[in-house]
Amino acid sequence: MNDPRIAFFDRLSAEWDHSEQDAEKTISRLEQLGDLLRLRQGLDLLEVGCGTGQLTAWLAERVAPGRVTAMDFSDGMLGQARAKQIDADFRLGDVCVDPLPAASADLALCFHSFPHFRDQQAALRNLARALRPAGRLVVIHLASSAAINAFHDSVGGEVAGDHLPDESCWNDLLSRNSLRRIAWVDREDMFFLEAERLRDTETNQTTF
Repeated sequence: MNDPRIAFFDRLSAEWDHSEQDAEKTISRLEQLGDLLRLRQGLDLLEVGCGTGQLTAWLAERVAPGRVTAMDFSDGMLGQARAKQIDADFRLGDVCVDPLPAASADLALCFHSFPHFRDQQAALRNLARALRPAGRLVVIHLASSAAINAFHDSVGGEVAGDHLPDESCWNDLLSRNSLRRIAWVDREDMFFLEAERLRDTETNQTTF
């Protein structure tokens, strides 16, 4: 499928680091959320929707000697990220359709990216497959879900309607994909969802 969002982000890629979110301020905010993110040495981390790699070097430093695989569906964004010569593995791919290596990640991180997955069910199925047993999925935005959804609608065009699911929909999506929710925050300055991959010996029954 030719997703129009790809061309949208390709067009923005050259100016993204100068016109969009301030990387230093973003990293400073994330450093304050260490207890939630729980990054540690040795984690193999999948960064889905890495954009121009604004967070990738910071993530790589915190999980080394674990590896960061940074993935985006925009070749323009990925080109900007690769030019920074970050010690990470960059991959062009669409999480909705391109199979991820099974049981290859301890943590899958979607920072400011999940609303742009046109098939969120397929994306979660793919991400769950990529996680090792008890591996974690983290979806995070530095604003509330309501603010994120309203912002995308105000931008319009290709990203109009790119929304974070509501809580009930999240519960259903996770339970359908062998993921158990373990943390949920939705407040003015942050949306944070954490889920873990069920072990093979566990059932698909998810407790909230």
